Amino acid sequence: MRTKGTLLLVCAVLGGVTAAQTPPQPYAGQENRTIKALSAQEIDEYLAGNGMGLAKAAELNGYPGPKHVLELSAQLELTPAQRAATESVFNSMQLEARSIGRDLVAAEQELDHLFATQAITSSSLDRKLRDIGSLQARLRAVHLQAHLKQAQILTRSQATRYAQLRGYGSEDAHTGHHAH
Repeated sequence: MRTKGTLLLVCAVLGGVTAAQTPPQPYAGQENRTIKALSAQEIDEYLAGNGMGLAKAAELNGYPGPKHVLELSAQLELTPAQRAATESVFNSMQLEARSIGRDLVAAEQELDHLFATQAITSSSLDRKLRDIGSLQARLRAVHLQAHLKQAQILTRSQATRYAQLRGYGSEDAHTGHHAH
């Protein structure tokens, strides 16, 4: 019995040593991506103009998003005019976000290509990163601006109801920024 216990202990220790010597491989498999820095899902999200959490600063501080307002239109009891205004904000946001998303994916693809072909230089890297950063900021602004516009469309009680339906804290935590 003692030998069996000792053998188990040695195996456990050796297994731990082997595991400790194996470096973590967080990017394993990602070398096969079309654009190494973006997953297929991220590319799809950018091309679709989806929010991807870019407007959380607005959403979680009482500025509803037009996509979710449309999804909750029955529960929010939108008037026909509110629905039309919300659809307009959403469609405009989507159109611009898709355009910027295409440009952002293309810029990431160019950066990937520069590294893949070993054509990257310090100056081309700086230029490309400024381009990508600018596109990311513009995309975020499109989504945040849509939340600003949407907040002006809803009444205070609708904004409160929206926050409740989305599961955001107390009833009065999200009602301070609405025109009606």
